[in-house]
Amino acid sequence: MKHILSLIFTAFIVHAAVAQEAAPQKLSLQDCMDYAVQNNYTVKNAQLDILIQQAQNAQTAALAYPKVNGKAEFDYFTRPQSQFLNARTFGGPSAPDAIVAFAFSVPFAGSTSISASQLIFDGSALVALQARKMALELAQQNARATVDNIKYNIFKAYFALAVGYRQRDLLAKSLGTVRTMLYDLDALNKSGFAEKIDVERSNVQINNLQNDSASLENGIKLYEYALKYTIGMDIKKPISITDTALDSHTMSSARLLLETDSYERVPEYTVLTTVKSLLEYNVKRYKLAALPSLAAFANLGTNYGSDKFADIWKFRHYESNSLIGLQLNVPIFNGFVRQNQVKEAKLNVQKAQNNIDNLKSGIDFMAAQARATLKNSLLQLKSQTENLNLATEVVDLAQKKYKAGVGSNLEVTTAQAELLKTQNTYFSTLLNIINAEGDLRKALGMFNR
Repeated sequence: MKHILSLIFTAFIVHAAVAQEAAPQKLSLQDCMDYAVQNNYTVKNAQLDILIQQAQNAQTAALAYPKVNGKAEFDYFTRPQSQFLNARTFGGPSAPDAIVAFAFSVPFAGSTSISASQLIFDGSALVALQARKMALELAQQNARATVDNIKYNIFKAYFALAVGYRQRDLLAKSLGTVRTMLYDLDALNKSGFAEKIDVERSNVQINNLQNDSASLENGIKLYEYALKYTIGMDIKKPISITDTALDSHTMSSARLLLETDSYERVPEYTVLTTVKSLLEYNVKRYKLAALPSLAAFANLGTNYGSDKFADIWKFRHYESNSLIGLQLNVPIFNGFVRQNQVKEAKLNVQKAQNNIDNLKSGIDFMAAQARATLKNSLLQLKSQTENLNLATEVVDLAQKKYKAGVGSNLEVTTAQAELLKTQNTYFSTLLNIINAEGDLRKALGMFNR
């Protein structure tokens, strides 16, 4: 008995765990955007780019720090190199051309040293140090632009999914109505009060609605996959969106038409302006490369040599040495390389300005087009909503007439087909509003707020 109770309890726990695991995660639009900032791989890489730039800035800052190196060396000359001298130098043989070979080095030698250097002035290094902050700003701006694009894609995918949900509900309602009518027609046909053609006509309509429903369901799954992929979620994980009040959303869309344009709010614009500023630093760097560079250096060391290997390790015999100095490097002529580098850098600045101007034109065009589309679609939605209500009323009226015996099945079928057509037009207009609103928000830089 205890064994049976244990199995029942275990089965209950497993069933509860599976049910909990299968429960879809409810997501608002803001939830999706917050999730994407933490989990989207493109956003993660953009954040890593900031850390990479910080590491590169630290490397650049090292140019201003002194460099210190230590060195220890042991040498064993198995066959020391000889030097050649005229024997007369040492009062040797009387032959005037006698050449004598001498090995001045001893077989064993050791040395230790510590060297230090400090860059005092270098034009290129100075510009690199000045540009560090702006380079980090560029990485941060690129990250914001990445997040902006992700939010733009999330916005469109999310509300396209919301439209799909709404369309599925209405289609399911229409399908239920037609099935109910088919059931009644079939009963009437068997009783001899309805023609076979009316039953077949309803069957055709049901098949069409089922095909439309299956196609829509596949489309909804694709929208869900796209949304989950965009936010960085496992596409197998079930979700359910909560911001599905499309009517109130379209009302807020109209207020978007009153928003003013501002290039500075658009992340891509700030990225390009920063790129231009960095390229101007490049011009400055090549110009300052014509100036001399100055560095200080110092060296402290010891060395010793002996005929015996054991003596090398007696450090008390080592002799010390030291030096300090300044090194001035003066560029004189390099084949006009620097002049052409300056020319190339200036041309790149001009290209950057062209890119900025082109982006501004693109933003203006995108905003104007989105405003026109949004305004027109909102006007269409008003009439399409009225048409949808009228088409629904026509279907209800046709069904009542048919049940009262004063209408035909063909009249009901025609009204339902017209309702389906009106619904498709209505939802197409809704999608146009969503896409236009997303484009306008993108052009106004509103996803970056």
